Amino acid sequence: QIFLGALSFVYFAKALSGSYLKSTITQIERRFDIPSSLVGVIDGSFEIGNLLIIILVSYFGAKLHRPRIIGAGCLIMSVGTFLIAMPQFFMGRYRYERFTSTINSTASISPCLQNKNQTPVSSLEKSQVKINAGCEKETGSSMWIYVLLGNLLRGIGETPIQPLGITYIDDYAIEENAPLYIGCVQTVAIIGPIFGFLLGSLCAKLYVDTGFVDLDSVTITHKDVQWVGAWWLGYLIAGVISVLAGIPFWFLPKHLPKPERRKDSNTSSEQSKFITEDNKDQHKFYQQQVKITEMAKEFLPSLKSLFRNPVYSLYLCASIIQFNSLIGMVTYKPKYIEQQYGQTSSKTNFVIGLINIPAVAFGIFSGGLILKKFRIGVLGAAKLSLGSSFFGYLLLLSLFAMGCKNSDVAGLTVSYHGTKQMTNYEQGLFSECNTDCACSKNDWDPICGENGVTYVSACLAGCHASNGSGENAVFFNCSCVGTLESPSRNYSAVVGPCQKGNECPKMFLYFLVISVISSYALSVGGTPGYILLLRCIKPHLKSFALGIYTMAIRVLAGIPAPVYFGMAIDTTCLKWGSKRCGGRGACRLYDSSALRYVYLGLTLMLGTVSIFFSVAVLWVLWKRSSSHDETLSSNGERGTCGTKSRKDNFVNSDHLIQATYWPEKETRL
Repeated sequence: QIFLGALSFVYFAKALSGSYLKSTITQIERRFDIPSSLVGVIDGSFEIGNLLIIILVSYFGAKLHRPRIIGAGCLIMSVGTFLIAMPQFFMGRYRYERFTSTINSTASISPCLQNKNQTPVSSLEKSQVKINAGCEKETGSSMWIYVLLGNLLRGIGETPIQPLGITYIDDYAIEENAPLYIGCVQTVAIIGPIFGFLLGSLCAKLYVDTGFVDLDSVTITHKDVQWVGAWWLGYLIAGVISVLAGIPFWFLPKHLPKPERRKDSNTSSEQSKFITEDNKDQHKFYQQQVKITEMAKEFLPSLKSLFRNPVYSLYLCASIIQFNSLIGMVTYKPKYIEQQYGQTSSKTNFVIGLINIPAVAFGIFSGGLILKKFRIGVLGAAKLSLGSSFFGYLLLLSLFAMGCKNSDVAGLTVSYHGTKQMTNYEQGLFSECNTDCACSKNDWDPICGENGVTYVSACLAGCHASNGSGENAVFFNCSCVGTLESPSRNYSAVVGPCQKGNECPKMFLYFLVISVISSYALSVGGTPGYILLLRCIKPHLKSFALGIYTMAIRVLAGIPAPVYFGMAIDTTCLKWGSKRCGGRGACRLYDSSALRYVYLGLTLMLGTVSIFFSVAVLWVLWKRSSSHDETLSSNGERGTCGTKSRKDNFVNSDHLIQATYWPEKETRL
């Protein structure tokens, strides 16, 4: 019970820091001015850390002191989490783009600089000096490398938790209770993302330089498209929690007493007693003899044995492809909601943490409860996993119809004359209404005209006067705003982009409902999938099998999925930001329709392929079950997932058996 509680808290800690990273994706992108593909590399560095030591930990860790290895992992995980937050303390303050008069309105300066004489020379020189100073410190933008390295350390520290923790429970828990315990651990782990996203929502409302600058001087709010929240603060909190989570494992024993109920089986009690006692004697002898080199000799044969198991191999392929879709979808879900439905980072994280994540927790717990209540075997677990995936992806298909239209942005999504924009985007920013202004196509300081159209900047809107400062600034005599109607009228605009269409809030509500139901459906198959792996693998290979499974997911899904999802999303960008010293920065505006088709299309395409592999798993299990039924009906015995009998498996593998294994360890079909 102590181990179960401690492992649950560790799962909570690692899930909190992992989900908090997901919630800060857009914040990190804006803070370091980097594209989505590079953010995907940062996100994937966690899986690279896992890859570095997953095989060693899962294979050798099972034969060493598992609780203490988990404790050491927690310590490393906390160091990595602290490292992620470090750039905030070494970088300069965050700079956002704002027209001069919106920062300090001591003098009214025309946004449309028809000639540079309108701006005092001292102001221009001062501005140029600041830019040059910024270029000298431009190396600060490469501080994202520390975020990558910190996430890499997080991955290394998290490695032993899953393979060693889950198998420790399965080794010492009563057999019929193991699925429920595993379901409980994973359910408690889901509470971590709830707090992670809620923490992300809270930090997103705090300005990035809170505690470093006078907040009264900040002229933007958390609703502004250039806002960056206090992303670093949550990592400090998550690091402290990781340290606390690892403490109990240093005081837990290497082995626990075997539960008596493990001895109950269909075989005779005398046979069970004989084999169990023999294992004890063998373990005492081999515990003194086995060395690292001898264990290493069994590595390749063990690996070969795993991949010769068709159930394991096919389910591994299905999981890899499915996790590609799920990891990519979850990583960029906050960005999708922000860009598609015009929501703030704070609200997006709050919604995901309070609505979406609990549905996932309930789904995982339901899967474990169904297995226990109905005593579902391996074949039933495969059916449940397949059915949940099919229904979940079917629901996601409906999200194609629940998107918002592109916002009307002059020169990007619509022309200055109100027609659909078809020309080159950069050239489309200029029109006859702003040709007399000295505007830059690289600026991104959007304003909303009274005609409901967003303009990239006050200069490109042709505004000749301004009043007020900060978020209360108002621009007047905007020639481009009045293009569609009476040009002679005095048209005005306010700071910030215009709101999405009237149908967008309704579509966002529909999206949330479908997203919650589909998340629940996809999560129901989580625990049956674990049980399917555990029950179809030889006892002494369980830790190794889970380690290989985890490694494959990390390498072939966790690392590449965020990268190619990010690259695909970057192709839908309409307006790229510019770094202070030149070069492309983070994307400022996406094509909503293209983003929806790319994001959902990739997710559903990968999910469909994974379902085909899941069908193959079910077919192999069905054939194996039928052949076992025929064999066992003639022999009067029951079988396992494997083609060999349990006794043969133990006799042929005596030199690898630990004291934690007993004759009825594996669940029978």
